[in-house]
Amino acid sequence: MSALTDTLAARTSLDDAQVDHIARLVGEWQLLSDLAFADLLLWVPVAVPSAEAGSVPGFLCVAQCRPTTGPTAYQHDQVGVVLRGARVAPMRIAFSEARIFREVDPDWDGDLPIRREAIPVRHGDEVIAVIGRDANLASVRTPSQLELVYLQSAADLAGMVADGTFPAPDARAEESAGPRVGDGLVRLEPDGTIIYASPNALSAFNRLGVTGNVLNEPVDALTSNVADDPFDAGDLAAAVAEAIDGGHPAGIEMEGGGAIILFRALPLRPRGETLGALLLMQDVTELRRRDRQIMSKDATIREIHHRVKNNLQTVAALLRLQARRVSVPEARGALEESMRRVSSIALVHETLSVSMDESVDFDEIVDRLLVMLSDVMGSSTRVSVSREGSFGEAPAEVATALVLVLTELVQNAIEHAFPDDRHGTVLVTAERRRGQLTVTIRDDGVGLPEAFASEKSDRLGLQIVNTLVSAELNGTVEFRRDEGGGTAAVLSMPLGRRGRIER
Repeated sequence: MSALTDTLAARTSLDDAQVDHIARLVGEWQLLSDLAFADLLLWVPVAVPSAEAGSVPGFLCVAQCRPTTGPTAYQHDQVGVVLRGARVAPMRIAFSEARIFREVDPDWDGDLPIRREAIPVRHGDEVIAVIGRDANLASVRTPSQLELVYLQSAADLAGMVADGTFPAPDARAEESAGPRVGDGLVRLEPDGTIIYASPNALSAFNRLGVTGNVLNEPVDALTSNVADDPFDAGDLAAAVAEAIDGGHPAGIEMEGGGAIILFRALPLRPRGETLGALLLMQDVTELRRRDRQIMSKDATIREIHHRVKNNLQTVAALLRLQARRVSVPEARGALEESMRRVSSIALVHETLSVSMDESVDFDEIVDRLLVMLSDVMGSSTRVSVSREGSFGEAPAEVATALVLVLTELVQNAIEHAFPDDRHGTVLVTAERRRGQLTVTIRDDGVGLPEAFASEKSDRLGLQIVNTLVSAELNGTVEFRRDEGGGTAAVLSMPLGRRGRIER
């Protein structure tokens, strides 16, 4: 849960649907703040302790948004501030009467004149909070046409907040990361014609290839001849029509003239009256170029992992063929162990070759590794090998070292814990707690020999384990005798920088 939802859960009786509506509003309200040139403060009613009356009604500020288009009204954050007394009156009127209340005269906060407005936040048939729209009037001057359009659009959106129609119940989470007011703004009439376009919007149209006057022109007619893909122009026209009808369409990207422009259409329907739509525009040409470069690099990296996997599988196959032609048992065993090590590393590269990033689902690798070890060691019918718990996501450099360590420990358990075709089980358990990953490989076999010390062992497998655990995973490994018989190898490693594994 976020800090906002935590506060709402602790200090209010709002239900989940009402909290979700407030969360959507906070995700979208930067648009309203920028259009209004004002700070937005989200107030919720609370009971304030009072020595005289036990408690009195007040309002708690749970969120704040500052405008990027003008000066802030507050140098210090207002979240956590509780109002009572005379300052509560505008919020109480907006909350109880479900209407926008605007103070006639500005309020002085020190040497700053502040124009205050209280906007009820409606959800369904109920007012659940109040937005304080507080504008710094210290630098007030005669407004330009851009500022007039911004302020009128802000008033229309505020009316929709009071109606409960902004933001939309189906608003998409990614919309708040889309075009901003300063990127480019177009105001449309109910018939789809442009009545105002900001300077940045005109520049965006120009980069698409639109020349000449755009005012009083339908936006779909302007873009239909410049879009590289005619379907983009059709999608934009459909999005504009949907917004004018009160819908909330997804963002549309259009490519033309070597540029890529992202459009987002928003309805303007305060009090149910169709006033047209707002069209936000953002030049995302450079962002998409970088995205394509990254995708190309990702594809190249995945192809490299695929080729490395193929080469490792070839090496493993050669080692297997060589082992079959060796008559000395010790030499054959050494070649087979090397084959298993190479195959386990190939599993990591095979998973990375189909992954969109440089991390892998390590649970999937472990499950495949356990099946492979059981098969190639010919123990699948007498030794049951399984996993419990979750390893999580692992970056490539950690995954390679960890899979080698698990390969050695599991095959060591299968090979030495069950001599003379003895039956048993090997269980790999992963536990994450307090920034630490603990992996236990437990068997119910014959147990450790007397005076066993892994650090003094001359076996190559244990030497590999000790080296990788200390040097690559920044962890420790310990071998224990279980009380009921058998052995437990316990690997502990941090979930931090060097041994990082993510959920």
